Amino acid sequence: MKPLKEKISITVDSDLLKELKAEAEKDERSLSQFINLILRKYLEKEKDE
Repeated sequence: MKPLKEKISITVDSDLLKELKAEAEKDERSLSQFINLILRKYLEKEKDE
């Protein structure tokens, strides 16, 4: 069973959002999928340290 997803609202700097959108497009992912991926990788890295 897929994990439940929740919607959130965040505010990010315009230049950061532009970069995130570009990287998501390069990776052929939606912005939401790309941000989830980045956050998961960050949390995994933090656990290992």
